[in-house]
Amino acid sequence: MINFTRKKTSRKKHSAAFKAQVAIEAIKEQETLSELSKRFGVHPQMISTWKREFLSRSPEIFSTKAPDEEDEKRE
Repeated sequence: MINFTRKKTSRKKHSAAFKAQVAIEAIKEQETLSELSKRFGVHPQMISTWKREFLSRSPEIFSTKAPDEEDEKRE
């Protein structure tokens, strides 16, 4: 009987700051996805996903008011 054992690898959990950094580098387009993948140790498809999400959600940064601004208006 042949016993095939797979090396158990856990999924990496990257911080939001790391994802943003990688997405920004991808947006700059100074390196290919392959180069970024090697540099950051992340699959190219993941970089594309983070870039797409970054671009789609970035308008939210400018459309919401900072909590301090809302507090000042209440006073």
